[in-house]
Amino acid sequence: MISPRHGDHSGMDMGMDMGDHASSGGMHMMAVFQNNMGTALYSSAWTPTTGGAYAGTVIFLIALAVILRLMMAAKALAEARWLDRELRRRYVVVAGKQPLSEQVSRESLAKKMTLTENGVEEDVVVVQKQHTHVRPWRLSVDPLRAVLDTCIAAVGYLLMLAVMSMNVGYFLAILAGTFLGSLLVGRYNLFAEGGH
Repeated sequence: MISPRHGDHSGMDMGMDMGDHASSGGMHMMAVFQNNMGTALYSSAWTPTTGGAYAGTVIFLIALAVILRLMMAAKALAEARWLDRELRRRYVVVAGKQPLSEQVSRESLAKKMTLTENGVEEDVVVVQKQHTHVRPWRLSVDPLRAVLDTCIAAVGYLLMLAVMSMNVGYFLAILAGTFLGSLLVGRYNLFAEGGH
């Protein structure tokens, strides 16, 4: 049965079993896109009633999608910075220890090979990594990473809820914001481990 979006059930057949209505909490999800300018966003208090209010809501959604892309780029840059710091910490020269080049040459997993490029041959040593290295938990990195991930998830879920309103304007606004955000900072996400 198709019913109006915001709970006006005066035209409903009263012979219908109301158990289904009570179990759904009175919310009806639309199955098709619609272009009603009076579509609520996040709460009934945020329901545009004028064209200007609707335009403001659309601009807000564009900005929110751009903010999500900015946050994803910030996380990618932070991850790259944290990895650089960790790698700098990892390779410290210690008196009495043999250099990395000597360790590699004595490595049992190292394979001697010949590399040829433009007619020039070079002897190289190829070392394969046997397992992945899990970075240790660090107080200076992991809480900040968790905060960034939580903020990215929160903004992503807010955008998802806006799309679930099935309003074409809201959906296109989020796509436009994603495009603008990727245009501005998409190049920084190249080094991210995973993204949306």
